[in-house]
Amino acid sequence: MVGAEEALRGRDVPAYRVPETHEVLDTPLRGPWPEGTEVLYVAMGCFWGAERIFWRLDGVVTTAAGYLGGFTPNPTYEEVCTGLTGHTEAVLVAYDPARTGPEELLKAFWENHDPTTPNRQGNDVGTQYRSGIYWTTPEQQRAAELTREAFGRVLADAGHGPVSTEIAPAGTFYYAEDYHQQYLHKNPGGYCNHGPNGYTCPVGLLRQDEVPAQQDVLPPTS
Repeated sequence: MVGAEEALRGRDVPAYRVPETHEVLDTPLRGPWPEGTEVLYVAMGCFWGAERIFWRLDGVVTTAAGYLGGFTPNPTYEEVCTGLTGHTEAVLVAYDPARTGPEELLKAFWENHDPTTPNRQGNDVGTQYRSGIYWTTPEQQRAAELTREAFGRVLADAGHGPVSTEIAPAGTFYYAEDYHQQYLHKNPGGYCNHGPNGYTCPVGLLRQDEVPAQQDVLPPTS
């Protein structure tokens, strides 16, 4: 993993424009979204297939492909692919908490990729393909930790290695280029290495009295 001192320098402003509207959901890609909308970021390998998983879920307001967890400001796809920005390919998931919650979203996360392969998903190899959950609320953090522990036990019982998924507060999310947004809607036969991994993640683990006070909520980043 590249360090801050070795990372590419990047730029002060984005190198490209990002579309305003989600191609499938017809909702704003960058917001504003309805009052009360919350944002969770996930990384599970190539963001093309990962994004499609989430835009199909009930209660999701919008999704977007992008880069998160690195050092280089306003990176391009080509730069991220070098491994020299520190970013992982990530998906922004904006959702209505009255219709769905972090446990339900993370159930889809755990069940549709391999969280035991550090910096790799199938043939996609590199730190930009690492598995991660990046939270913006205390409830999301708690759900991430509980589901990681629970799903880890499911995998261990089946003889698999430990979960390598990183869990961290969301840093700055940089939207990916236009052609990456809703890629598999624009290219129905395009590359996708995501799908059910054959294991079920338990839900219903989060008790309301275990959730820290909401004043600790982090604002969505963009």
